[in-house]
Amino acid sequence: MPAGLAGQERELVKFEAIINSMTPGERRFPAVVNGSRKKRIASGSGTRIQDINRLLKQFGRMQKMMKKLSKKGGMENMMRGLGGGMPRGGFRR
Repeated sequence: MPAGLAGQERELVKFEAIINSMTPGERRFPAVVNGSRKKRIASGSGTRIQDINRLLKQFGRMQKMMKKLSKKGGMENMMRGLGGGMPRGGFRR
């Protein structure tokens, strides 16, 4: 297994442990996770608070991207923003 994949797999295992250490309410509404909750989650998952911060930040970014994609013309606008040469009509079969 290439070194990059092993690192990504370790990261996923860490994230899974963090998520499993959260209460159902924290999973549903990650905004409620404050400093004391992060401390509890970190000790319960065997990770550091920085790992929890990274997971929450990535989740926020992904949520924002999904919201953009769900709007009308979302994928087209995102591709245009990335400088992709997607034609006006979108994907054709």
